[in-house]
Amino acid sequence: MKNPFRRFDDFFIEIINRRMKHRILNVFFYYYTHLCGVISLVLFNLAMWFFTTGKLRQVTYQMTLSLLVSSAIVFFLKKIFSRSRPYWIIENLNTYDIDLNDYSFPSGHTTAAFSIATIFSLNYPALTIVFVVMALLIAISRVYLAVHYPTDVLVGIIVGTGTSLLVYFKLYEQVRKFI
Repeated sequence: MKNPFRRFDDFFIEIINRRMKHRILNVFFYYYTHLCGVISLVLFNLAMWFFTTGKLRQVTYQMTLSLLVSSAIVFFLKKIFSRSRPYWIIENLNTYDIDLNDYSFPSGHTTAAFSIATIFSLNYPALTIVFVVMALLIAISRVYLAVHYPTDVLVGIIVGTGTSLLVYFKLYEQVRKFI
C-alpha cells in the first residue's frame, strides 16, 4: 500500500522509535503494550463480567460490544489494506525482537485501548484524562516497538473512539434488550 502520509510516518517514527530510545522506556513499553493484547483483554473482560454489578456491569457490556465491533473492523481493514509492518520495510529500527506475522494497518492494540478508554470516559468523565493517557501510552508503545506506523495508530484511535461512541449512543440500547 502506497502511503500518502509517508512524511508524517517518517517524522514520528524518527522521534518515537529512534530518538526516544531509553532503557527504562524499552522495558516499560515492551510490557505495557501487552495490556491491550488478546490475552490481557480476554482476562480483563472476563474479570469485569464475573466481578462487577450495577453501573459497572453496564459499562462492561458496553466495553465488550465496543471491543467486538472494533475488532471486526480492524480485522477487515487489515485484510483489505495488507500493509506491511514498519520493521519489515524500514532498516535500523529498534524492534526489541518482536516478530509478528499479521498486517500493520490499523493498530488493533490502539483500537482496543481507545475503545475501552472512550467507554470508560463516557461513563466516568472525571477520569477521562487517566483513561486517555493510558490509551495514548499504548498507541505510543506500538510505534516505539516498531510494529506500527504512526498512521496505523492514528486510525486505531479513530476506529476505537468512533466505535465506542456508536456503541454508547446508538447500539447499546438496541443490544440491551437482549441482555
